[in-house]
Amino acid sequence: MATQLLIYEKVVPVSKDRHTGWSVKAGNDYSFAKHINSVPVLAVEFASAADEYTLVFAGNEDGMMPIALLGIKERENLFVNESNHWDAKYIPAFIRRYPFVFSESEDRSTFTLCIDEDFVGCNQDNKGERLFDAEGERTQYLDNMLRFVNEYQGQNLRTQAFCQKLRDLDLLEPMQAEFTLTSGQRSRLAGFFAVNRERLKRLNDEQVIDLFKLDELELIYLHLQSMRNFTGMLERSAAHNSAPAADADKPAEAAIATDHAPDEKLH
Repeated sequence: MATQLLIYEKVVPVSKDRHTGWSVKAGNDYSFAKHINSVPVLAVEFASAADEYTLVFAGNEDGMMPIALLGIKERENLFVNESNHWDAKYIPAFIRRYPFVFSESEDRSTFTLCIDEDFVGCNQDNKGERLFDAEGERTQYLDNMLRFVNEYQGQNLRTQAFCQKLRDLDLLEPMQAEFTLTSGQRSRLAGFFAVNRERLKRLNDEQVIDLFKLDELELIYLHLQSMRNFTGMLERSAAHNSAPAADADKPAEAAIATDHAPDEKLH
């Protein structure tokens, strides 16, 4: 089955009739995300995520979302180690809400909590956290996840509004990241967008004040600051491949160019 939403495979609405007797054992196994090289992030996550990830934007005319780059090659996640543990202090909320997700009706008026039944932690052996109790009522765990996914949905709307403002102000420009693999092969990541500093400086006072009052100016600078983390990705790639990078003595040189959980918080 083609992967839905990057990591989801078999998404089914959570129901008492179908999932009584089901449990979820989450643990520290992130093998489900081992082959994704980017993941969506929310605006509320920028302050935490910008310390470790390169935050850029991806999308098209229909919509744009911030993403955290996880790898420099297709199907490569440099933040999942050989033990399938997440190798970073901060784990994006998109990853932490798995295996749960909302599905929405065609008119976007109704949201239904769903679960990926193909998640290796889903079981009917009473391992982990039960979804329903013996009386068929939602457990505290399921209620916590419902609140978490609901908060995620609300913050997603705020994030989309922020991205739309960046587009309306014409601040985004196409970007690409160029690098040398440990094999010596030249490669690049493309199809992403970044805020253009010069365009940002040309905004009028009213536009800047509006961004400032909505804390969106801070988000922009967190994004720009995070671009420096690309050097760290090159170092991760070199360690991952157990060989020095071809340009290891100058890892950041021309790296980026433009083309003219249960009861836990999201951030």
